[in-house]
Amino acid sequence: MVKAIYTNNAPDAIGPYSQAIQAGDFVYISGQIGLNPETGELEDGIENQTRQVLKNLQAILTEAGADFSKVVKFTIYVASMDDFATVNEIYGSYLSQPYPARATVEVSQLPKGARIEMDAIVHKD
Repeated sequence: MVKAIYTNNAPDAIGPYSQAIQAGDFVYISGQIGLNPETGELEDGIENQTRQVLKNLQAILTEAGADFSKVVKFTIYVASMDDFATVNEIYGSYLSQPYPARATVEVSQLPKGARIEMDAIVHKD
């Protein structure tokens, strides 16, 4: 069974995709950028964008009946690896051990000029 997950507490998709899809015991959360769902505007700076990305992910996790402890894999996309330490510090403050698997990659461009995007895979047991 496949089920779309949607919440008003995270930004609407900016293309033909769902905020998240639940397939069996897994939830696949689409990439989130630092858009504030109330204003539709991108937050300023890497710190604020990173926090907003995590808030958006948290809102989708809540709607899916999960939390960060259920995330098994994150992928983080950054416009510059120069932001890695800042992102890592903020990201780490949302998690506890055992930490999920993760990949972090530098990309040439992100939607709307964002400096960071994250997606997640969640296992609901």
